Amino acid sequence: MGACRMAMLRALTCVLLLGSSALAQSPTYGVGSTPTAEELRAWDISIGPTGAELPPGHGTAKEGALLYRQKGCAGCHGATGTGGTAPVLKARNEPNLGIWERGRVLPVRSPFATTVWDYINRAMPLNREGTLTADEVYALTAFLLYINEVIPEDEVLDQQSLPKVKMPIGDRYAALPDWKPKTRRLKGYPY
Repeated sequence: MGACRMAMLRALTCVLLLGSSALAQSPTYGVGSTPTAEELRAWDISIGPTGAELPPGHGTAKEGALLYRQKGCAGCHGATGTGGTAPVLKARNEPNLGIWERGRVLPVRSPFATTVWDYINRAMPLNREGTLTADEVYALTAFLLYINEVIPEDEVLDQQSLPKVKMPIGDRYAALPDWKPKTRRLKGYPY
């Protein structure tokens, strides 16, 4: 009787395993849906170097300095953009200090100012990502660029002016090299 019961359990186990496998292969039954064009536009928040995708709005470094304190940025990045537990936002700016020696600071090392805007818009503030308005993102971007001596304090950043900001890293990393499939990506690059 014990052997018969064991054989039945094994057979039942096989049926269940095979049945679940078959169910996994079966067609869907109304679960999920194809996103609409409007939903895709809402998710498509990437901002390219030209700034063509930037929303209307504007901001200054003075407005950004207030927001930096109000939105809790200083709690993670430090009151002056340094000294916090999160990445440093203000580069070292000593005379004759090369760009790579100034630190891993996005507002300095990014080849495009639009990248700074895009990152703030997508990823800040921590645990409340995507809650900043376009004006707030422009202002915070202006503040970070100002404290890193990229723009003057009174410059207004908006859709037209932000893509024109000349970043400290310069144009040497901004242009993508010409590349064709099955060729080396960069001259001298081993792959």
